[in-house]
Amino acid sequence: MKAVVFALTLIAIPAIAEDARTAVFAGGCFWCMEPPFDAIEGVLATTSGFSGGHLANPSYEAVTRGGTGHLEVVQVTYDPAKVSYQDLLGVYWHNVDPFDAGGQFCDRGASYRAAIFVANDDERAAAEASKDKRAKRLGQPIVTSILPAAPFYPAEEYHQNYYAKNPLRYKFYRYNCGRDRRLAAVWGD
Repeated sequence: MKAVVFALTLIAIPAIAEDARTAVFAGGCFWCMEPPFDAIEGVLATTSGFSGGHLANPSYEAVTRGGTGHLEVVQVTYDPAKVSYQDLLGVYWHNVDPFDAGGQFCDRGASYRAAIFVANDDERAAAEASKDKRAKRLGQPIVTSILPAAPFYPAEEYHQNYYAKNPLRYKFYRYNCGRDRRLAAVWGD
């Protein structure tokens, strides 16, 4: 019996590709940034957390209170053989308001700013090119930052996959925040 349970457990655990990579994006509420990436084939996992600050292992309360310098982010683990970094950038842009320097949607303050954290020169070049392309398309300057990669700290467990664990609360929050209305106004349907 133990062997059967063990075998079933192994089947249920998703395999992480040997050459899996991570990308880190800040787009306001990290709860709202997980679903669009989770829907992409080749994305292996998303983790809500914090990056860009000066305090090790910050709590959600410390970050949202201010003073730690962190942004709410989503870390996207992906298989580059199935989805490219450029594709992830495309998903990212269509889930942020690139003109808002004071936060995102109803979430205001420094910890909710939009930013792309880049780990190397190739990611920086791709992020800059994608930003320039969107600025030309939208006809105005984009305030979204492109920042060097910084330590990533996962948020508390209750934040992980919040949209799946609390779908009604998540949908209510997202609707009341006006996220989808603003995204449609910026990017179209």
